[in-house]
Amino acid sequence: MNDRERWVAALRGQPVDHIPDEEFGYWRDTFIAWHKQGLPREVKDNAIADRFFCFARRETVPISVGLRPPFRRRVIREDERHRVIVDSEGVEAVVHKDGSSSIPHYVRFPLQTRADWAEFKRRLDPKDPGRRPVDWEWHVRQWRERTYPLGIYVGSLFGRLRNWMGFEHIAVTVHDDPDWIHEMVEHLTELALAVIDQAVQDVQLDFAAFWEDMAFRSGPMISPAMFREFLVPRYKRITDRLRQHGVDIVYLDCDGNIMDLVEPWLEAGVNTMFPLEVRGGSDPVVIRQRFGKAVRLLGGVDKTKLIEGKEAIRKEIARLEPLVADGGYIPHVDHRVPPDVTYENYLYYLKVKRDAFGIPHPRCWQEQMAAAQAHL
Repeated sequence: MNDRERWVAALRGQPVDHIPDEEFGYWRDTFIAWHKQGLPREVKDNAIADRFFCFARRETVPISVGLRPPFRRRVIREDERHRVIVDSEGVEAVVHKDGSSSIPHYVRFPLQTRADWAEFKRRLDPKDPGRRPVDWEWHVRQWRERTYPLGIYVGSLFGRLRNWMGFEHIAVTVHDDPDWIHEMVEHLTELALAVIDQAVQDVQLDFAAFWEDMAFRSGPMISPAMFREFLVPRYKRITDRLRQHGVDIVYLDCDGNIMDLVEPWLEAGVNTMFPLEVRGGSDPVVIRQRFGKAVRLLGGVDKTKLIEGKEAIRKEIARLEPLVADGGYIPHVDHRVPPDVTYENYLYYLKVKRDAFGIPHPRCWQEQMAAAQAHL
């Protein structure tokens, strides 16, 4: 099987020669720490790391659901340790000057009034021809003979609004001005439908991806009832459009405890959950027990076990073996790998995972292990 056939079959719960070999990625601080522990210094971002660790290829089409044009990034002021910046989404935030990947301290959010929304709508024009790259036809020709899964990112219906408005403001607005929330979510839905239509006329997609991040460890940011009112009908329109064109794998990226949202997401046609933060309350074993094979799963390897050490790693992989055998599940670390995980432990995790699930060790793997052992 090639990477495309294997990935699609694995998530559909069909027989595969082995599960796909993929991971979510790493924080910037992790690369800095690992460079001191034996990782080659040229491995400095997630794209390079995917090739270095020999993971299977998976891509999305270069069609944008983002702000066009983005806000101008600029520095407002700075001191010895921090900068106050405005980012590409118009959010004012305090960041560390050393580039560390801690969460910024947010100062001001750009979407506060309906007048602000008019400016955002201008930047979120579904008819903007620039959402598709000028070399689109070249890409289409390359994709015809591809051997890897190709999907489309369709954006967000709540998470991006939360980013633009701030959590407190959107939480109050959901209650005080629900019509405005409906208007904004509807516009984001039309944008998602527009980019889907631009892609499916030329290429057969294998999956679609949403991003939301709308849950804390204690549960979702809005109630399931509000979720069903504002979001489910719009998700359903998007997933129906995707299925009209043969796209039946729709995954959603949400950190935290998603347990109260899995059922309404399934009702809305979103059938795959990612990245399944175990300590955040989203254990893949529990999700499968509660919802059965209606839900497909990506992620769910508890990152804290990689911090604890080799015995904990072995136990975590053993814990997930029945779920892998059950099908419809591709395991990987349940978020980006933090710097608390040593490079040695990470290499050991990859070895244990590949051995346990019958993933062939790539040729480059031998070189990595030899280099790591020489450093240690």
